[in-house]
Amino acid sequence: MKKAAVMLYPLFSMQEISCTTELFKFYDKEIVTFAAGGEAVKSEDGFTILPDKSFENFHREDFDCLVLPGIWEPLPVMLDERNIRFLEQFRGDSELVIAAISSAPLLLGKAGLLEGKRFTHGLFEEFLDAFPVMPREGIVRTFLVEDGNLITAYGGAFREFAAAMGRKVGIDCSDSIFEPMAGKAYTEDDFIFHLPPEEMKEAQEYWDKCLEEAGG
Repeated sequence: MKKAAVMLYPLFSMQEISCTTELFKFYDKEIVTFAAGGEAVKSEDGFTILPDKSFENFHREDFDCLVLPGIWEPLPVMLDERNIRFLEQFRGDSELVIAAISSAPLLLGKAGLLEGKRFTHGLFEEFLDAFPVMPREGIVRTFLVEDGNLITAYGGAFREFAAAMGRKVGIDCSDSIFEPMAGKAYTEDDFIFHLPPEEMKEAQEYWDKCLEEAGG
């Protein structure tokens, strides 16, 4: 299985891609994070993240997808040419799945990756007027759009974004994989969980190893 690349930049939204990355983790799809210069970046909610690699260390043959989270303040990220140069290399690449949510399609537009594509976004119309880098004829007013290798979504559609991304890279998942729990009927039995015997055996061996290494 090829790896998933996640592009990071200042004030990125972890929340908007957390379902996607959790899905990858559950199905053992390795995630590698990239940022300009390999520099640490702070998320919109204040977490400081050290990326795995810089853009210069991206090897296309190792990856089948690239995920772009939304951005609290997208203009500085768009004006940082390092981000745009990284994305420009994917012009004409119809095999790499590119998924951008909320304000991130702005970066794709600046890099010329939205030409001839249908897409959606979560930006204010006034922002589009001020920085006309996204072809308006391609905008679809809905929560998620798939066009070839491109997936775009409104920020509130982070669950649907994850499911669409998963299916695009060969993970068998339904649209309801991350659906909310509120509003459904439950019993106490729904919240009693058991490990299968073989997994319990592995868990016990792991616990024993941890206790031994800790001197417990």
